[in-house]
Amino acid sequence: MLSALQVVTTVVLGLMVGVEFSVLFVLNPILNALPEDSGQLGHAHGGRMLGAVMPVWYIGSLVLIVVWAIAGWHHHGTGLVVTAAALLILSVIMSLLVLVPINNRGKTWTPENRPEDWKEQLNRWVRFHYVRVAVIIAAFTLLVAALT
Repeated sequence: MLSALQVVTTVVLGLMVGVEFSVLFVLNPILNALPEDSGQLGHAHGGRMLGAVMPVWYIGSLVLIVVWAIAGWHHHGTGLVVTAAALLILSVIMSLLVLVPINNRGKTWTPENRPEDWKEQLNRWVRFHYVRVAVIIAAFTLLVAALT
């Protein structure tokens, strides 16, 4: 049973890492290269779409990691799993304090109502997203290491 939990948890977090990685290194460059206001409209749509899914994914991943840590408390690698949970908690806190507020503003922007500093706000989101992606990659790496 623990093995199944470990596999499910690793796959769920790994998929989330992949989505966040591709947002940073694939989707954002594509959207930024679009002409005129298309990129900003794409960012707003992506913010609405992913803003609805990612909170469930982050919290679900964290719950799975905590259950793994509890179920495997006396097994090899539990310290790595607990550290991965702490990193995921850090990413959630960072998201709530910095990334979500920017996303909540950005997902309502249109070319007619966006603030003058919208590009600076979007760039701030990207800078913090780099950090968040690094943190969740580290958490994922720790989970994989705990399996060995």
